[in-house]
Amino acid sequence: MRVWVLGLILAITGCGYAPASYYAKSVVGESVSTDVVISMEDPQNTVLIKDAVDRAVITKFRTALKSKNEALTHLKIAVSSVAFTPLRYDTNGYVVTYRTTVSMSIDKTLNGEKSTYTTHGIYDFDIEPNSIISDQSRFEAISQGAQKAIDTFVAEVSAQGARLSKE
Repeated sequence: MRVWVLGLILAITGCGYAPASYYAKSVVGESVSTDVVISMEDPQNTVLIKDAVDRAVITKFRTALKSKNEALTHLKIAVSSVAFTPLRYDTNGYVVTYRTTVSMSIDKTLNGEKSTYTTHGIYDFDIEPNSIISDQSRFEAISQGAQKAIDTFVAEVSAQGARLSKE
């Protein structure tokens, strides 16, 4: 068993495996600042998305979150839309599952060069038949959708970093 585990470790390290955060960090740098454009239609969602973005920067990019004048990279995030779509109905025709779609535009500025990314996050959740979406469920769905949109952005940036490392 130990030989097998050792062989697996050697195979992974020998083939040049690196985690996604390694490649993403090569694109965004050692420090990042974030700015979320406040939506006048829905300012509460903006706060949720700002928290999700900051959490993702720390955990996914594995870099330091700094103020704009101290950071190498600046991310400016604007929420394009938040939509709730019925997905599933019960036998009486009441909605029991909704899909939340959070769409964002992310401008990344590094060394004076600006790149724009468009990303979407989807989160499905259940509600009780013949009820409305509670504020708590709504906030949780938006937060989860934003986190998934950020995950999509991280994957895209990681792929870009992997391509750059091969050049």
